[in-house]
Amino acid sequence: MRILFLHQNFPAQFRHLAPQLAARGHELVALTFNQPPPTPGTRVVRSSTTHATGAGHPWARDFDTKIIRAEAALQSAKRLRDEGFHPDLIIAHPGWGDALFVKDVWPKARFALYCEFFYAATGTDWDFDPEFRPVEDPADSGARSRLRNLPQRMLFDIADAGISPTQFQASTYPPEMRERIMVCHDGIDTAQVAPGPAQSLTFSNGTVIEQGEELITFVNRNIEPYRGFHSFVRALPSILERRPNARVLVVGRDGTGYGAAAPQGTTWRQHFMNEIAGRCDTSRILFVGALGYSMFLNVLRMSTLHVYLTYPFVLSWSLMEAMATGCAILGSDTAPVREFISDGKTGRLVDFFDHAGLADRAVELLGDPAQRARLGAAARARVIERADLHSVVLPRQLAWVDALLAASPRVDDPPV
Repeated sequence: MRILFLHQNFPAQFRHLAPQLAARGHELVALTFNQPPPTPGTRVVRSSTTHATGAGHPWARDFDTKIIRAEAALQSAKRLRDEGFHPDLIIAHPGWGDALFVKDVWPKARFALYCEFFYAATGTDWDFDPEFRPVEDPADSGARSRLRNLPQRMLFDIADAGISPTQFQASTYPPEMRERIMVCHDGIDTAQVAPGPAQSLTFSNGTVIEQGEELITFVNRNIEPYRGFHSFVRALPSILERRPNARVLVVGRDGTGYGAAAPQGTTWRQHFMNEIAGRCDTSRILFVGALGYSMFLNVLRMSTLHVYLTYPFVLSWSLMEAMATGCAILGSDTAPVREFISDGKTGRLVDFFDHAGLADRAVELLGDPAQRARLGAAARARVIERADLHSVVLPRQLAWVDALLAASPRVDDPPV
């Protein structure tokens, strides 16, 4: 069978599924806008565009960008069609608009969506944090969130099925969409992502961290409020005062991720570290930027306590990886985290905004190695039970693909 993937950062969430499908003998093609790493058995076709977003209504610019991308992907799809490529199944991430028109090229293909998140004006990320809540009329927020979701609504009209990595993320979709979504995590290779001996860490500034040191770890792809960096930093003076031997290691880039950019001329790291300047020994807080994967896993194996905070939003792979390595987790009491961390069983939870409570709970855990060991072992067991790549995820994902390939497509004629 022929399978087409659409994802601007391919392989991304399909990094495990695509090679498995290729190994089964399927012919795979990926349409993407970025240069991906090599993916065994997959032909990559890159789309590009010279169009720029127009200067129309500000609310329309996001959708305009998606239409520009969709038109570029459409041209790539037509070239593939003219070469004789006709997919039996299309699996697409709907978030960037790339997939909007591919069903017009291949109307008889089965069509499935990776359902990462459906925006809402209330109840999830948009209005969660009063400190960074958009200053606008709620009616405006509702209008803007519906516009952000418009590509997904258009695609669900013609989609046969969806897949979402967590129950929380699936729950953000309207009922008429949710009934077609299977929940299955992207998968953690718990044989590789596992407890084990760690090597001492040496960084470019000469800092060395040895096995056995009291180390608090915090990981963001981009250091920003969406992942609770402000709450974490505000807890550090109290933690470091009460745990004089503790050190803090922060993994992540300075940059804009999911939320707004930092105030002009600064970064979120600088902005919040300025808040605690003079209140603690900041030389004990080490920012190491982005790390290679083996170094990242080594950091987790060195961790005494791993802190993970997030808005009600997409759950980070880093939490699951920290759990799989047996870290003791201190997480935010928010819906995505509660799905995997049960307070007192697989980790501890604290109110996202309660930095004093976060400090108290961190100090408690740092002083209780027996509790940390118990929580870390239970955290790893939960990941193995729910998200182990080989025993849980790939069998479910492959069965999902098989069912789609065996089914008739939802729409047999081109959409109008």
